Amino acid sequence: MKAEPFVRGLNFGEGLRWHGGRFWYSDFHQHRVSSAAPDGTVRIELEIDDRPSGLGWLPDGRLLVVAMVSQRLLRREADGRAVLHADLKGVAKFHANDMLVDRNGNAFIGCFGFDLDKFIEEHGTAPLFAEPGPPTAPIMRVTPDGKVNVASPGHKFPNGMALVDGGRTLVVAECFIPGLTAFDLGADGSLSNRRPWATLSKDPPAIVPDGICADSEGAVWCANALGREAVRIGKGGNILERVETSQFAYSCALGGPDGRQLVIATAPNSNAVTGAKEAKGLLETARVSVPA
Repeated sequence: MKAEPFVRGLNFGEGLRWHGGRFWYSDFHQHRVSSAAPDGTVRIELEIDDRPSGLGWLPDGRLLVVAMVSQRLLRREADGRAVLHADLKGVAKFHANDMLVDRNGNAFIGCFGFDLDKFIEEHGTAPLFAEPGPPTAPIMRVTPDGKVNVASPGHKFPNGMALVDGGRTLVVAECFIPGLTAFDLGADGSLSNRRPWATLSKDPPAIVPDGICADSEGAVWCANALGREAVRIGKGGNILERVETSQFAYSCALGGPDGRQLVIATAPNSNAVTGAKEAKGLLETARVSVPA
């Protein structure tokens, strides 16, 4: 199955979420959060003085946005102002990144752990998957009142996150295992019983999971950062379905009126220098059989 263009003119799209009848997404280099209706009509939602990444919502409906470089979590107030929700400095390692907010308002945030562009420039991509590999990074938890702690340490580039099992299990993409890690999610926002959920191939054609989303059968769609595709993965790592994209895939979300519209953020590459110069990023879309 091939995806079709949905929204054009992005520099680098990330953080895709379906919320309030629209697909919400960040654009690193345009410094804005936007949303698109199922027909592709775009609305700018928020502009910040940083690269935005992960998105989520508190139980009262206020938007949370990760500000990557300054390592902050911002909150959009009812009057549209962006204010500090939590300072991640001292806990985050290098850029803060993707995020999931649970039903109680606990925000789980990953981070790079190291300068990815510099590492690739100096060493190439192969050492990313070798032992010991680059520095690891924590998954951070921000409570609804803005307190920050380490929810789980020592991950290999923790990235996209999704909930399965009726919200009882948090699944996290770890780019450089490559694979997916699962936790039991407690009512108090605690993570326990860390375990592999799926191990993916690191040999060409490699699957490097970036942004992820879950469907109603408990499978997880992964945007493949080293492939022009989004891949539907079952528990254990079985490949159930593939959607071909025109560029490398970095984030995905399921939504639409019936939950079967898969939207994928794509770009020519993830390099920050070239991404800032060229608005060649896309949102691409395909119809899938299993809804969100």
